[in-house]
Amino acid sequence: MRIGVFGATGGIGGRIVVEAVERGHQVTAFTSSPERAGEESAAVTWRVADVLDHASIAAAIGGLDVVVQAINAGRGVPDTIANADVFPRAAKAMVKALESHPDTRLIVMGGAGSLEVAPGLMVVDVEGFAEGLPDALGVPVEYANAVRAGVDALAVYRTSNRKWTYISPSAGLILPGERTGRFRVGGDQLLVRADGTSDISLEDLAMAAVDEAETARHVQRRFTVGY
Repeated sequence: MRIGVFGATGGIGGRIVVEAVERGHQVTAFTSSPERAGEESAAVTWRVADVLDHASIAAAIGGLDVVVQAINAGRGVPDTIANADVFPRAAKAMVKALESHPDTRLIVMGGAGSLEVAPGLMVVDVEGFAEGLPDALGVPVEYANAVRAGVDALAVYRTSNRKWTYISPSAGLILPGERTGRFRVGGDQLLVRADGTSDISLEDLAMAAVDEAETARHVQRRFTVGY
């Protein structure tokens, strides 16, 4: 399978590249900065593309079976606060680009903010979210703006008739983590352990992404993974 990964230099994207290669797939890794491109190999080709420009995306993804969008808003908390609108902007650009590639499937690595903690009640709508509740769930308070932007991005995908899948991880991401292969798969509800914690390792999150690339079980749907 030919898989493209936007955000391939990031924590999640980089692990997806590794997971896909280990399973025998051909990967095109995308970065917005040429100087951050990694080493090429028989299984990995690096390309430069702008995830906020639909024409750049459309020109880059020709011939790919699956595209994974795993960008983040910045390399630190201040950047994430300032650039949170990257997520809905990238969603709009990606949906537009896929109009030229109707057979290409899209997998988006999203956030936990749009998951429900009770019927109809999303994480971002819980009273006290911005004042500290995210810390209890494993999400730093400083990322509140980015979490809300992720909710906006999911809304963009849900209006599209393209072959998209949105993966929401549990509230906390374990880094460094372990590739266990032992995680739960859910729908729209936040997965929480009996002790109230909610998390998953980046390695198992990458496994879930490549599993979906191979099986296409959640086309035009969001799902979640966690312990």
